[in-house]
Amino acid sequence: MRDGSQCRCDTRIVKAGGGDSPGGDAGVHATAAVDLYWLPLGAGGHFVRLNGRLYEAVAARSHRRPSCDLYHSALQVEVPGAKYVVEQAPVHDWSGKERGVVAEGAVGSRWAGRFRIFRYEIRLWLGGHIPDVAEAVDSPRRLTSDEDRARCVLDLVAQVPTPVWGRDELATGEMWNSNSVIAWVIARSGIDTEAIKPPTGGRAPGWQAGLVVARRRYGELRKGSHSSIPAR
Repeated sequence: MRDGSQCRCDTRIVKAGGGDSPGGDAGVHATAAVDLYWLPLGAGGHFVRLNGRLYEAVAARSHRRPSCDLYHSALQVEVPGAKYVVEQAPVHDWSGKERGVVAEGAVGSRWAGRFRIFRYEIRLWLGGHIPDVAEAVDSPRRLTSDEDRARCVLDLVAQVPTPVWGRDELATGEMWNSNSVIAWVIARSGIDTEAIKPPTGGRAPGWQAGLVVARRRYGELRKGSHSSIPAR
């Protein structure tokens, strides 16, 4: 990553799939890339998957709509000579440095966050891997192959807000979760998010929360500097 606490991104919007890879074809060779992965919620874990289905069944009934498959998102970012994984996940143990952990937050409530089991971590994992990537659906989705944009994504990860997971502390109308983190990073980097959708028949809870918070910050930027994104 670049040195310094500020990410200086070109705030012009880059269409998803833009850069040196026309049409977002992830198979085209490029020296840089930002790829989005959609993983079924609870991939590799029956307990999380079951709870996700119960949550969606209740949500669908309350909104009088059909149930959808739920997805969790992650990014793989490549720049010349390095490849990173960007993801929010539970804190598994005390070896966060090995996973490139740049921030942590509480799960459920701030009080509970004093215990490791009730904390999440945000990873910028050099040479890392996405757990259960083999179960990803319609993935990878190439968002850009522009090197400056990819480096901007990397610079922004440590600046992601860390409200309580599963709650709406930022008043977006939706809970904050792993999808919020990925949506926030993509939007703040200047990659167009309009065309980014979960797989057909699926839903990504928390995605809009990330976009709402990113747009608030972008509005502040427009009032101040058009090129400098200050650290949190």
